[in-house]
Amino acid sequence: MAFEIGDKVIYPNHGLGIIERIETKTIMGTTCGFYQLRMANETTVFVPVDNVDGVGLRRAVSDEEVDRLFRLLEDGKIDSHQNWKGRFKDNSDRMRTGSIYDVVEVLKSLTFLSKSKSLSFREKRMLDRAKFLVVSEITEVLAEKTAVVEERVDKALEKCFAVKARNAARAKVTTAPRAAAAAPKAAPAPAPAVRVPPPPARRAARAS
Repeated sequence: MAFEIGDKVIYPNHGLGIIERIETKTIMGTTCGFYQLRMANETTVFVPVDNVDGVGLRRAVSDEEVDRLFRLLEDGKIDSHQNWKGRFKDNSDRMRTGSIYDVVEVLKSLTFLSKSKSLSFREKRMLDRAKFLVVSEITEVLAEKTAVVEERVDKALEKCFAVKARNAARAKVTTAPRAAAAAPKAAPAPAPAVRVPPPPARRAARAS
């Protein structure tokens, strides 16, 4: 993917930057082109032109894609692993892809998890990073204030959790009658025995 000076791009796990220059450098006898990025925190990053796909450098999302992002934030679908190692690996892999949609999934799952338990230091840092990446990109695309976008993202997350809770309650109500129907019926209790009194003994006939 080729970029031009002035393009707003996303550098995975670092956030949004602007391409200020495209220049050629010779390093250890090898000459190659570099994109010079100025990041939001005013740091400068050089990305080899030939390694754009490798690092996941991409253009910022469009206005239409922002609408899709908010729909994704609100949909009530949350991936969560009970196993810490599996969860952390999956989320780390998503953060490295550079896809804002993958980062949104990390934001949803870790925010939801934080509602019920304390996150580890590494997961708390990942959650903060995911939220920063989502908010900063949307802020830049919509030209809104950060506080306004952050509040909108928080409301979308709350809606997501409410939708998930409703779906879970609805599923529980639906499966309850099925479980009752599938349960084996108890055998009817046997009728109580009726005791028939013996016939009265006949008196011996008198001798004539």
